[in-house]
Amino acid sequence: MRVVEFKLYGKDRQLRCVDEAIRTSQFVRNKCLRYWIDNPGENINKYALNKYCAVLAASFPFADKLNSMARQSAAERAWSAISRFYDNCKKKIKGKKGYPKFKKNTRSVEYKSSGWKLSEDRKYLTITDKQGIGTLKLKGTYDLHFYNIKQIKRVRLVRRADGYYAQFAVDVDIKIESQPTGKAIGLDLGLKYFFADNNGNVEPSPSFYRKSEKQLNHANRKKSKKYVKGKKPQSSNYHKARNRYARKHLRVSREREEYCKSKAYSVIQSNDLVAYEDLKVKNMVRNRKLAKSISDAGWSTFRQWLEYFGLKYGKITIAVPSYNTSQDCSNCGEKVEKSLSTRTHVCPGCGFTEDRDVNASINILKRGLSTVGHTGTYASGEMPSWAVGVNLLLEGDSLNEESAAL
Repeated sequence: MRVVEFKLYGKDRQLRCVDEAIRTSQFVRNKCLRYWIDNPGENINKYALNKYCAVLAASFPFADKLNSMARQSAAERAWSAISRFYDNCKKKIKGKKGYPKFKKNTRSVEYKSSGWKLSEDRKYLTITDKQGIGTLKLKGTYDLHFYNIKQIKRVRLVRRADGYYAQFAVDVDIKIESQPTGKAIGLDLGLKYFFADNNGNVEPSPSFYRKSEKQLNHANRKKSKKYVKGKKPQSSNYHKARNRYARKHLRVSREREEYCKSKAYSVIQSNDLVAYEDLKVKNMVRNRKLAKSISDAGWSTFRQWLEYFGLKYGKITIAVPSYNTSQDCSNCGEKVEKSLSTRTHVCPGCGFTEDRDVNASINILKRGLSTVGHTGTYASGEMPSWAVGVNLLLEGDSLNEESAAL
């Protein structure tokens, strides 16, 4: 599955209709979730939620304007949250189980095989339901003539700070044969360096957010000055300032993703096996002192692109547990306790001296090689993160855990 994205252009009236379709999709999703909450004794599954969409269309005229399959897609979003909650309960994971929540800032609406139509030159998209969106112009670098219409399984309209986009989920085989390099590499992700490998090479951390933080704070103050407490609606100047602030954040996130994408592609092309830490970023950002730096590093985005390119080019990617990779000596295996401020590994037993991150990357590669042929290519035993890219993301965001689109 491949996702192809285009910028959408239309009249203001049409774009307001897109916003209305997004709000309706959010309404259906929340109503399906409410239906599940209010009927705990009944065996409600995704098929029951799909049937409930017809009840909503009959009860609310504005919901009937949305295409029937778009309503079902909204119901599938609700079921995705419910099933994830059930799975977490069955696995008995520690802490919160992720009880489904109502959405209030949905940014996309998704159509399946009906409700949309492409022009003969594949440069215009027409939404054919009763929302009144009509024909929108597509602008992008991809050529949809390369794909058969039947290969397009889903179409999503996404609202971002800088405009509206159309995403096409195309059913194609993404695997490409490549020549083996005979090399293996271990990567240690960090804050001082973006990553360090077992060969002693380090990649500097770009810190896109840190570099733009002064501009972001200035734009945020401008926005706050125009906000009037209790006033509804807010002034047009406030909404303009709010949009400028959002566009700056969007630029930072795109810079980070392009950087992670290029580095992941380079690593995969140069090696046949890549081992890296199985970091739990969601837990790590709870550290109040390091949360901003960890989020700015983009570890999850890098890992997802790494696993995606690994699948695409037939390379092995292995996520190994990060426990004691920095503490153990890569030469003799002795555990050498050190704090985060200690950047050099010095083993008192064998006298081995190396950079802390390079020492960790050597340990990561050794652990990765030991799992080959035993536990599979994904040491965590869970679904690899590249699998998220098979479907369009639920909120139209980039493909990463912190904020992951392929």
